[in-house]
Amino acid sequence: MIVLVEDDPALRVLTARALKENGFDVRPCAAAPEMWQAMEEGGVELVILDIMLPGTSGIDLCRRIRRDSDVPIIFASAKGSETDRVIGLELGADDYISKPFGTRELVARVRAVLRRFEAKGAGDTSRGLYRFDGWVADTPRHELRSPSGAVVELTGAEFDLLTTLLDHAGRVIARERLIELSRTRQGDSTDRSIDVLISRLRRKLSTADKPAPIVTVRGVGYMLNAPVERE
Repeated sequence: MIVLVEDDPALRVLTARALKENGFDVRPCAAAPEMWQAMEEGGVELVILDIMLPGTSGIDLCRRIRRDSDVPIIFASAKGSETDRVIGLELGADDYISKPFGTRELVARVRAVLRRFEAKGAGDTSRGLYRFDGWVADTPRHELRSPSGAVVELTGAEFDLLTTLLDHAGRVIARERLIELSRTRQGDSTDRSIDVLISRLRRKLSTADKPAPIVTVRGVGYMLNAPVERE
């Protein structure tokens, strides 16, 4: 079930109808209380969140959801500036779509995010384990363990990006190619989604005595600068 949180009645009806016509089960909600009720009932596969909501904003709702759940989140908002997109991704959202948006774009983004999440749940057994710089990325479990053995939480988009870097360790990958390979948000050269995800990965892969092994090649892209062993 998709939980759609949108305070504009007309847009809520139109968006819910478009999703239902494309085969999705939708629970429309006008604000936070309805959303929490839907979440408590279970079976939620994805949340589409408007940012400007009465009472608790979409930003705050995303932050609260991420405390307890890795359910996929797509921000849908008229606030389409780069800053707003970055904030949404920093909070752990999996995608961002700006209003006004067409049905085809919305459905494509929903399907792409769900595919990523389903692949995460099923586990990619063909990849197995990656060992690098003391870290272990376990793709069947969709789990990252630090050199000390602690589990580090990653969103679906972050784990996709990490495994893509691991698959191409020692090679520079252009930003545009990285977007394509990691199956994260598509966008033009001004879209900072990959930069935001790289920043988040660096923070999570950094330890007190060692920085993350992700190198920026200015004007080109990024590279994972560490030997990788596969099992």
